[in-house]
Amino acid sequence: MEDQELPYVLIDCIGGKHGVYEDHVEFLEKHFRLITMKEYLENKKFLSKKISAIYMWYQKPVINEELLQSLPNLKIVASSGVGIDHLDLNLLSSYGVKVSNTPFVVSTDTADLGMALMLASSRRLVEGYQMAVSPDTDYFPADWLGAEVSGATLGIVGMGTIGYKVAERAKAFEMKILYHNRNQRNREEESAVGAIYCKKIDDLLQQSDFVLLSVNLTPQTHKLIGKRELELMKPTATLINISRGLVVDQDALVEALQNKVIKAAALDVTYPEPLPRDHPLLKLKNVIITPHIGSATKKTRRLMMENMTESIQAGLTGLPIPNEVSGKAA
Repeated sequence: MEDQELPYVLIDCIGGKHGVYEDHVEFLEKHFRLITMKEYLENKKFLSKKISAIYMWYQKPVINEELLQSLPNLKIVASSGVGIDHLDLNLLSSYGVKVSNTPFVVSTDTADLGMALMLASSRRLVEGYQMAVSPDTDYFPADWLGAEVSGATLGIVGMGTIGYKVAERAKAFEMKILYHNRNQRNREEESAVGAIYCKKIDDLLQQSDFVLLSVNLTPQTHKLIGKRELELMKPTATLINISRGLVVDQDALVEALQNKVIKAAALDVTYPEPLPRDHPLLKLKNVIITPHIGSATKKTRRLMMENMTESIQAGLTGLPIPNEVSGKAA
């Protein structure tokens, strides 16, 4: 197919902090004519009617009504990752624009990271590393202890694809698994991982040694874990968040950690990201923070790109869109 026949697809940029990966460009350019935001703004009159899709790599480019008004032939927005809280689904729907994401390809890596955070926090790996390499360390204290993961109780809040994969991994650690979800899983799925359903989140919080959050950010889950919920948790419990930062009331979490309401937190997500360098969470020894790397492996990011390409192609040819985000925002 000649270059001029390829669909015009808007991207933010190539390379840099938020751009499309440079090693993805060759694949993408076999299927699309990529237009950066800079190119678009410099030649808006010609390109506005040409662009039929937006390739949204890690929430860039930002989509607002002004942009939608300027793209009369836009048919689909393909967004990387699972979360869609950065998109106004009602607005996009009003312009007849379809939306897709990449929920399934990220689930394995994100579940792996959830387990990694649990293990790193419980066994105090970051503190241990710092002790091991410190020039001030003369000996390793015999009473420097962590907590057991094997045989402990894990409470999973949000038993979707990622939450279920966490449960599969936790089963291998002989953990007791509780879960809270909008809908109860069927008996076969529960039995396969030995999971027990908690209709009320309070029951899960009170019993769990580790509480892992793997929910989508919606108006219903915004600050789902606040002061009240943290006070229901065991003083020996650890909170693990691999979903979105705003699922947790961060001020309440700081207070709970400072006052030993809970033992520790392990967070792949915060708000904002990154946190201000003087934020109290960054000063607490009982906190591990990673830079939102749930899906950050080369293989998964490549699969995400390929999934987005398939979704755009389907959306432009009238075929069923893989991983289409159906319905409007709540």
